[in-house]
Amino acid sequence: MLRYLSDPQLRQQITRATNKAEAYNGYTKWLHFGGDGYLRSRDPELQEKAVKFLDLMANSIIFSTTVDMTDTLRQMAAQGWELSPNDIAALSPHRRDNVLRFGDYDTATLHIPPGPYDSALGLPADRL
Repeated sequence: MLRYLSDPQLRQQITRATNKAEAYNGYTKWLHFGGDGYLRSRDPELQEKAVKFLDLMANSIIFSTTVDMTDTLRQMAAQGWELSPNDIAALSPHRRDNVLRFGDYDTATLHIPPGPYDSALGLPADRL
């Protein structure tokens, strides 16, 4: 076991995975603003519902942020910006500046399903 843990590449991979999990956990705690991330109920069913709702909300916001970031990257590429893999890899969908935690949200159009979304970044391979 120690031989495997002394492998720098494996340690780096473990650190990256741990950092991603910690970033997600910190993000969900920040989103769970009503109780500082603590579950107040002792009822296991209510706790499970709260965790599932928070996870759904966090994933929805992360997806929306990722879609917005992808659209922005496409616009930048169309304008002639050079986008490197290192720059794109440094981006995080755990942004907070685009989330209105206490803001007013328009719910009048929630019944309208979104159109299809092309998830491919669509940049020329020679530019990445």
